[in-house]
Amino acid sequence: MTFCPLPNGPSLDEETSHLIDQLSEIGIALSAQKEPRQLLNLILRGAKNILNADAGTLYLVDEAQTALHFEIIANDTLGIFIDESNPQSPSLPPVALYDDQGRPNTTTVAAYAALNSCTVNIPDAYAAAGFDFTGTRKFDARTGYRSCSFLTVPMKNHENALIGVLQLINAKEPGTGAIIPFSPQSQRLAESLASQAAIALSNNRLIEEFRLLFESFIELIAEAIDNKSPYTGKHCRRVPELTMMLAEAACRSNHGIFRNFTMTDEELYELRIAGLLHDCGKVTTPVHVIDKATKLETIFDRIHLIDTRFEVLKRDAEIELLRQKLAALEAGTPELVPALESAYHAQIAQYDTDRHFLRTCNIGGESMRPEDQERVRRIGQYRWINANHQEEPFLSDNELYNLTIARGTLTPEERQIINDHIVVTINMLEKLPYPKNLRRVPEYAGGHHERMDGKGYPRGLTREQMSIPARMMGIADVFEALSAKDRPYKKGKTLSECLQILGKFCVNQHIDPDIFDLFVREKIYLRYAATYLDPDQIDAVDERAIPGYNPDRPDL
Repeated sequence: MTFCPLPNGPSLDEETSHLIDQLSEIGIALSAQKEPRQLLNLILRGAKNILNADAGTLYLVDEAQTALHFEIIANDTLGIFIDESNPQSPSLPPVALYDDQGRPNTTTVAAYAALNSCTVNIPDAYAAAGFDFTGTRKFDARTGYRSCSFLTVPMKNHENALIGVLQLINAKEPGTGAIIPFSPQSQRLAESLASQAAIALSNNRLIEEFRLLFESFIELIAEAIDNKSPYTGKHCRRVPELTMMLAEAACRSNHGIFRNFTMTDEELYELRIAGLLHDCGKVTTPVHVIDKATKLETIFDRIHLIDTRFEVLKRDAEIELLRQKLAALEAGTPELVPALESAYHAQIAQYDTDRHFLRTCNIGGESMRPEDQERVRRIGQYRWINANHQEEPFLSDNELYNLTIARGTLTPEERQIINDHIVVTINMLEKLPYPKNLRRVPEYAGGHHERMDGKGYPRGLTREQMSIPARMMGIADVFEALSAKDRPYKKGKTLSECLQILGKFCVNQHIDPDIFDLFVREKIYLRYAATYLDPDQIDAVDERAIPGYNPDRPDL
């Protein structure tokens, strides 16, 4: 934005009208600017231009209200522009508002204006009384500059809280460029501008503080899940990272459906927030279900109870052997003893084999053969004597039900509990009063278990009913789960294994084919692996052998 310099001399109606227009224009610009550093720059640049000042400084007060910190310094004559946010800019010491004894600093103009909430208008610094301009004189001597007129205005927001100080130096006469004092009219303009600037800065800070509060709340939820289960907690942090890799690659791509696809910074931020919250409903999922590492695990792994029962069976078998041997000896048939001992050892060996088999079944896996499930049921028919001296089946109905789980470690009921987390997630997220730039968070976060063919959950959405970002999160969620090395029930798969399974998901219309092609074509899987996978998981990948991958897929 360009601001036209206006005279500091006598006020005319036309000039006054023009000044008001200029001030309004600056106010609108201040309200529209969202980036903090640009806002500070706009404040100083606008003030210098509208008051036709040669130089200026913008200070901000620290949180403790004890010092003013240099933020931006500009001097047109010397060609100086110092922005404290720039690492290459010289670092200037702050202006203390109080000395070591806590007494107010009244000798420095900026500190005096801040402490007394008043404007200080000095026609000539070299002739001013009551203020220490030693530093100014040294600066002038070193640079050849002549600091003369000073206008120093405190910036206070709508709550009358000090935000900072705006200081303008050397008002210039229009036409001649001669240095003149700042007029009363210029002072009123500066005070009005300083008030608008303070409110704009305060609003900007409030927006940033609310954003930080919101992000901290999200991190708090992720931390709560992390503390509840370290497996899902890391998942909540990795899925958004992978989703953002996909989104950024899609924005760069000119291929297929991504030819006209773009996302602004705000839209990318919205997607990242959704990624962090996509599993927030798991805060209600029981820990023993989330962390069920084995089929018999609840609060503890019940396989140890079965181990104890095997020891009881072996003990009872030994007692029965001794009873039979004694009976044989008393009956005068010692020749039966070797056969009895042989049968006993065979039975013990069978118990040991069965015990090992059940421990193997308890671990879970990709699939369980029907014949193995039947063997579990046969073992379950053994009889044993419990602690109450009652005979009962070796395995309870619940133990049989869990040990014969065909895939993984979860029963259908437990899997449904896991699946319900997405319903809880959607319900939680849809209750929040989002600002306009975050209103799609529930959609993005709630769609990662939907399928392209409409057979997913919880809403059974089809590909056409889902946005591209929501479909991205679905792929990120699956790939992270396949490659994760910290799950309680499995080891992390290699890249080639993950891509084979993901490719089959693509063929079966589980995931979006275009996003899957992008994932492979742009080698996003390798970028992710470099940060999050172990070296032994990063194996060679033959992309041509990946099911469903089509780098030249036509637009749909």
